[in-house]
Amino acid sequence: MADLFSFDVVSKVDMQEVKNAIDQALKEITQRFDFKGTKTEVTLKEKEMELVIVSDDEYKLKSVVDIVRGKLVKRNVSVRAFTFGAVEPSLGGLARQVAKIQSGLAMEKAKEIVKEIKDGKLKVQAQIQADQVRVQSKSKDELQTAIAFLKQKDFGIDLQFTNYR
Repeated sequence: MADLFSFDVVSKVDMQEVKNAIDQALKEITQRFDFKGTKTEVTLKEKEMELVIVSDDEYKLKSVVDIVRGKLVKRNVSVRAFTFGAVEPSLGGLARQVAKIQSGLAMEKAKEIVKEIKDGKLKVQAQIQADQVRVQSKSKDELQTAIAFLKQKDFGIDLQFTNYR
């Protein structure tokens, strides 16, 4: 039996599910009557980890964003992983909005998670490893308590708990 048990706190997005959600959203947009003849586009830039949405005006843009969010939720992709920027005017009188896709924990968030664990007086050790936080303990029950503790807190991002062993 292992001396220490552990799990990782991560924030990752399944890009295949994001692609599927965008494909479904585009299919719905092409079929909807209120989008006939409009210049509406939803583009996923995987390398830059961003989603670009362009439409004729701000009202249609908000409708497209709602459709995309709905499809993401149906595919079990957390909308909290997307940071939608401000609506900006684009060429040709179009409205454009960029959503950054968060992948991995930022150093500030990782430090905040470790601080919360220490402040919670849990019998676990937490350490930052690149873009994740590893939590270790001698007891699996303490790890379960730590997971429940972290789920109660709102860090403003989507957290997953992986490699539980």
